[in-house]
Amino acid sequence: MDSYIGILDAGIVALLGYAVVFFGLILLMCVITVMGKAFQAKDAKAAAAAPAVAPAPAAPAAEAPKAPGAAGQLKLHDVEPKTAAMIMAIVADKMGKPLNELRFISIKEVK
Repeated sequence: MDSYIGILDAGIVALLGYAVVFFGLILLMCVITVMGKAFQAKDAKAAAAAPAVAPAPAAPAAEAPKAPGAAGQLKLHDVEPKTAAMIMAIVADKMGKPLNELRFISIKEVK
């Protein structure tokens, strides 16, 4: 038996392989597009069915009670609130205490 495949046969097999792969990808793209449009239509239908009347704003609530251990205001000097929160969390972690048991009076950047 001759198991040798010619260059022409190899080219045809390669082209058919590429064609099958690209056909599968195009088919998958079509399925995803159709599913996306179906979900968008479903969302639009649900949004249209939702009541257009906005709920009346609730009366302003009384000041929420502070967490146990919270004390006063914190003064920030040239520090962003996000950075201050990170510093407080690190200090509480290093001390091994809950954050609400610590009292921070001010945080200032040292240059």
